[in-house]
Amino acid sequence: MYVCICKGVTERALREAIYQGADRMRDLKACLGVTEQCGLCACHVKQVLDQTLEQKSQMQDFVPQSFVSQSTCMCQNAA
Repeated sequence: MYVCICKGVTERALREAIYQGADRMRDLKACLGVTEQCGLCACHVKQVLDQTLEQKSQMQDFVPQSFVSQSTCMCQNAA
């Protein structure tokens, strides 16, 4: 589902960026451009961010740290 119509950002793209290290709204803004234009997506982006960070932390509780990748957001490398 599209979350940000202005930039064409989907919920899936948000979740991928979060799993790759974007853990703040400003990271998602820099990475994907969400909330830069009209700002109507901000509430939904924040919901997806909070839900995904919760899921991510729960997953890390079950996975040994030696298997957890310490990757950074690939969006930072794209610029």
